[in-house]
Amino acid sequence: MVKGWMGWGALAGVVAFGVGVGVAGAQDAVVVKMAAAAMQEFPQGVVSTDNRPGAWGYTEGVLLDGVAAQWRATGDARYFQYVKEAVDRYVTDDGTITGYGTDLHSLDEVEMGRAVVLVYRETKQAKYAKAAKFIHAQLALQPRTASGGYWHKKIYPNQMWLDSAYMAEPFRAAYAATFDEPGDWSDIAKQLLLMEAHMEVGQTGLLKHGWDESKQMAWADKQTGLSPEVWSRAMGWYGMALVDVLDWMPAERPERAELLRVLQKTAGAMVAYQDQGTGLWWEVMDKGGQAGNFTESSASCMFVYALAKGVRMGYLPVSDGASARRGWEGVVKTFVRTGPEGMEELTGTIKGAGLGGVPYRSGSYAYYIGERIIANDGKGIGAFLMAGSEMELAAKSGKAKAGQAKGK
Repeated sequence: MVKGWMGWGALAGVVAFGVGVGVAGAQDAVVVKMAAAAMQEFPQGVVSTDNRPGAWGYTEGVLLDGVAAQWRATGDARYFQYVKEAVDRYVTDDGTITGYGTDLHSLDEVEMGRAVVLVYRETKQAKYAKAAKFIHAQLALQPRTASGGYWHKKIYPNQMWLDSAYMAEPFRAAYAATFDEPGDWSDIAKQLLLMEAHMEVGQTGLLKHGWDESKQMAWADKQTGLSPEVWSRAMGWYGMALVDVLDWMPAERPERAELLRVLQKTAGAMVAYQDQGTGLWWEVMDKGGQAGNFTESSASCMFVYALAKGVRMGYLPVSDGASARRGWEGVVKTFVRTGPEGMEELTGTIKGAGLGGVPYRSGSYAYYIGERIIANDGKGIGAFLMAGSEMELAAKSGKAKAGQAKGK
């Protein structure tokens, strides 16, 4: 087996943060059951969305990220095999990717590149390297704003969305580390730092969902270019991107300190706006309890993942682990249920939210709280498995430390 980056090799975790060792078994059980249910419901990773049934896309990519996280946390080869079979549905023997929307110039198309790089690192087969290089080459064609930020999609000119942070930058970081592209690091950091510089609300650590640099979109503030609200899943995408990029970024890179600073500020906002009663996070993040608002599962899982992993890797203070633990307990209590066929299900996930487009999406408070809530959304389950993998690692680390103390 080829060793991966720091986070793949240090499966025992860097630090523990108060997860009781006695809950490790139950912790593992709910995640294992959810993974089994997902693999049964989405064979070979096939996830159908409204507009692209069973096609290459970011929803499937996030699901694969979750299964891959379980593989790294447990070492169970079945999880890796599932990811590989999903990738093999698209990557042909000559390395061509079928179903990639090259004409879309959409960063959503890049996300599944993470699974391709993972499979290449494990197998060293040339076809996966060719596929990864094809995806990387697409980024050279991606339109950019005047300040150098990627457009989220060709159909959304001059716009950066927080979603893009996760869709593109962890892949780029994995690619740079795997294929020795040191010239990518400064631009990877630039994309994330542009978002902080232009999308943050004051000095709160909260970021708005979108930024139109041209300030021409109907949803954009005419002074700042920002969309109206702080959407929790958008913040989740950003937080997960930061912890995942840091895993790959070499320690000597000067940009690393800036990304750590941004992660710590972002994590501070996550902790500050966590609902104290449930441990969860609200759909419109900074308006908890306002009429119509609700706690949302995918964002809550994303925050648990970012906080727990940040603590494990030493990026965040140990105290942030308590928020991750409360969030995880809230997710399991509120959103996990057993379905009619006896399989685990994840409820409470917003199917999707965006800005502009047809039909028009205003980015208003009413818009976000009015979006459809579904169960067993692929990206929601992926985020759940990612969060669960980190909680498993935390429990194992706590158990190991307790054993060491007892041995003394």
